Amino acid sequence: MNRIENAFKNKPIFMPYFPLGYPNLPTSIDVIEALAKNGADLIEVGLSFSDPLADGPVIQKATQIALEQGITVKKSLAAVAELRKRGVTIPLILMGYFNPMLAYGLEKFVHDARDAGADGFIIPDLPLEEAVEFQALVGDMPLIQMLAPTSPNERMESIARNARGFIYLVSVTGVTGARTSISDGLGDLIQRVREHTSVPVCVGFGIGTPEQAKQVGALADGVIVGSACVKTIGGNDNPVEAAKKFAREFRGALG
Repeated sequence: MNRIENAFKNKPIFMPYFPLGYPNLPTSIDVIEALAKNGADLIEVGLSFSDPLADGPVIQKATQIALEQGITVKKSLAAVAELRKRGVTIPLILMGYFNPMLAYGLEKFVHDARDAGADGFIIPDLPLEEAVEFQALVGDMPLIQMLAPTSPNERMESIARNARGFIYLVSVTGVTGARTSISDGLGDLIQRVREHTSVPVCVGFGIGTPEQAKQVGALADGVIVGSACVKTIGGNDNPVEAAKKFAREFRGALG
């Protein structure tokens, strides 16, 4: 059984996002290790890009700092390999934009990501219709698809039917960032997606507190926490201790 399937044995899973290179590369590796060893079931490992169109101000700022600190795709993949050496066994999904991967060379990128120990990819600006070449290269490594409340039924059905790994369901319209409450229609939205697929459905965008995570976890197979994770940990004087506490609180809330 692969690591992603294994992670979903105990649902709902807790899936934080954190970008490599923020506030600097060594600290980000320590933070991701701390999240992994204190309750995260799967981690979205951020690859920084200068134009992160799906991300809100918190993640934009963090990835900009990472770029100023000199983070690159090559250094990011080496960091994933380092995490595996440190005994991180949970799935690590590379979350990034397509342009840096193209610049690196798609075939080389997929090969090096696999060698480093990555388990899959989330690429917000690579729609399914344009992903044929990338899908062919990744083979058994899933390219996780994103769905939103605004996805037409036909498109939702097509993406869900072909999904592998899990589905990243965007709970709200707009960019990433914590919201004050959970969308009233979230349960119905999850149900719509589940009609077309047997893979787990994970919800992200807008989840900022353990209480909100618990609410979403009652409906979904997994809870994705990005902006709140980056803000809480990156803004702390001791990011690693903050990461440990953050992971424990969210994992505890999910039961």
